[in-house]
Amino acid sequence: MAQKFTKWIPAAVVPVVIAGVVIAVPMAANATGSLPDKSAQEVLALVASSNVTALSATFEQTSNLGLPQLPTGTGAQGSGSTAQAASALELLTGNHTARVYADSTNGAENMRLQVLDSMAERDVIRSGSDVWLYDSKKQTATHATLPAKSDAATSAPDAGDAASTLTPDQLAAKLLAAVTPTTTVTVGNDLSVAGRSAYDLVLTPQAGDTLIGTVSIAVDGSTGLPLSVTIVPKGSADPAFTTAFTSISFDAPSADLFAFTPPAGTTVTEQALPAEMAKPTGEAGKGTGRSAGKSADRPVVTGTGWSSIVELNVGTDQSALTGSPLFAQLMTPVEGGSVFSTSLVNVLLTTDGRVFAGSVSAEALKAAAAAAPLAAAPAAK
Repeated sequence: MAQKFTKWIPAAVVPVVIAGVVIAVPMAANATGSLPDKSAQEVLALVASSNVTALSATFEQTSNLGLPQLPTGTGAQGSGSTAQAASALELLTGNHTARVYADSTNGAENMRLQVLDSMAERDVIRSGSDVWLYDSKKQTATHATLPAKSDAATSAPDAGDAASTLTPDQLAAKLLAAVTPTTTVTVGNDLSVAGRSAYDLVLTPQAGDTLIGTVSIAVDGSTGLPLSVTIVPKGSADPAFTTAFTSISFDAPSADLFAFTPPAGTTVTEQALPAEMAKPTGEAGKGTGRSAGKSADRPVVTGTGWSSIVELNVGTDQSALTGSPLFAQLMTPVEGGSVFSTSLVNVLLTTDGRVFAGSVSAEALKAAAAAAPLAAAPAAK
């Protein structure tokens, strides 16, 4: 299932995507009827057996999450988490275009994601053990070196803005991971995405407390690579978020695309990976369950599948966040904290320094906060 690609782009570290279920929606697709009939199980097997090792592609993202229209520049002049959250929210609203290049042939581990802005671009580039994050508008670049034989690129370095955009196959991988016996999986009419015939794999969660109504994944009929993802909220007929390839080639990209030298005038920051990321594959994720204890930077997941809730300790000193105009505009005060709501994801920030997020109702998040031991929250620094 394009596993080589899905591990390369860092996960965004912003409240809106803490739940790991940033959602997507389909590009306009047409029934083609040109593919051999396959059952849902056979299409899932096709995705699982996908072994694409190189691609060059352009994809588009469109979202309608029910967020208020933010004034241009809101929070953008701030610093720290406020500015980062503002940039992430900008990527989760409106229309965006990005390019992705990847090559894992002959043992290579190369990837480049370009988010195209007006007269600017944001890039995440991996060439072997080197990872660069570049923002042409801010004229800043961050560099990190990955440890040998590690999957640390999944989280490193502080990806921020550009990593908030997931390619269609990455998003599909996250959503398919939520498939449980309570999910109805069917196959709809054939689709045409980026000029390729695709199966329409439809996931319908049966969990009563999830906000997600249906997920439609266009699966390339030849390679098994997911080409687009569509998520429709429960009780709605309209998609809430869309990501889809508009063009794609499976030829190996030019090696020059993965060689990055910061342009003159760029402020470069060297970032060391946290010790947890530098552990060999398989060690960093051990002991993350609630019974094993928590740390301030390690999320805990309760529930399963579509009803999962992620909990993260962020500390009781929230003045920098709560004092910003962005916070006041997006958060709704509730007993014991504040809630950030979209049509697909809710996030609860408690006054004792915890974040609860998931594709569930705000009431479910408040219940999870009440059930979790208060001792789990970090002490004020």
